[in-house]
Amino acid sequence: MSHPQEPQRSFFHFGNPFRSPKGSHLPSGLLSLLDKFEKTLSERLQKLVPKDKSDILSLSWMKLAMESLSEIHRDIKNLITELEIPVTDWDEKWIDVYLDISVKLLDITIAFTSELTRLNQGHLLLQCVLHKLESNSSDQFLRAYSSLHSWREQIRSKNPRVETCRPVLDNLVESLDLPKVRNSAKGKVLMRAMYGAKVATTYICSVFAAAFSGSTDNLLDLSSTVPAILPWAQVFYNVQTTVNTEIKNIFSRGEFTVLRELLAVDNCANKLYPLLQDGFSPAQEESFKHSVSDLRKTAEKLSQGLDNLSKVVDDFFKIVLSGRDALLCNLRAGCASPNSVLGRNTDKQSVR
Repeated sequence: MSHPQEPQRSFFHFGNPFRSPKGSHLPSGLLSLLDKFEKTLSERLQKLVPKDKSDILSLSWMKLAMESLSEIHRDIKNLITELEIPVTDWDEKWIDVYLDISVKLLDITIAFTSELTRLNQGHLLLQCVLHKLESNSSDQFLRAYSSLHSWREQIRSKNPRVETCRPVLDNLVESLDLPKVRNSAKGKVLMRAMYGAKVATTYICSVFAAAFSGSTDNLLDLSSTVPAILPWAQVFYNVQTTVNTEIKNIFSRGEFTVLRELLAVDNCANKLYPLLQDGFSPAQEESFKHSVSDLRKTAEKLSQGLDNLSKVVDDFFKIVLSGRDALLCNLRAGCASPNSVLGRNTDKQSVR
């Protein structure tokens, strides 16, 4: 990875809420809630290690990763409800942590949505290419060549929004340090659970940023920040090693993107490109038809994958935004109902 590694950090350098669940003096009920959360976190992370490594960074795998993030954030919401910590009892530092992280996640999710929209717009060019290829006219073939050339240029261009992800990721890494918790057993449980959620969120966001930017500069290695004593740590190490290794392997082959479906369409385009540019003989006609058919199939799979991924990214955005809005609303109203801490629905237009 070309980006300088972050200096090693100690776990909670300002004070570990507790060294391990078994070694703490937390009531059994709170330990049970924490164990449940961390066990579920391990299970959600484990799902991100596919049987076939070639599935990594397919759009379906990215959809699964983003769905996992949404589930983890819902788990935090449920934990807050079960802990029965009224918003009015939250330590000011806890609130600062939650609000600071949420705005960073909103920023980076907007960048991801921007890139998905840009890639999806390329589908219109591919549809134009395929429409022109239905004709036997050499003039239409030349027009198809021009549209295909435009598509290839578009998908290789840089998205300014994605290029700004690295500073946000660095801020998320810095925010992994959590406030010191004093005299609050429930607060210790909440902060430890939030640490696990933040590690998973920060890492997966870095994978998305690397995939969309076409650069390993955005790919994080959080091994030094995650202590091995945590019950989900080994699963996280495995996920990170497996995914990071595969991403670096793809880029080492000189590929312009790690998105599987996008590469598949580009490979089909590469086969058609010289045939459209230079023409083809009658003996190549059957090969040409197969190439057009392959382009149609891969383009449709890419479009469907982008649509599905866009939906789950949008869902994650709404979860983060609704939690932020609900917390602010409850603080203003002095509401003490834990059930409403992360409960309201909203949309991207609410962000200012």
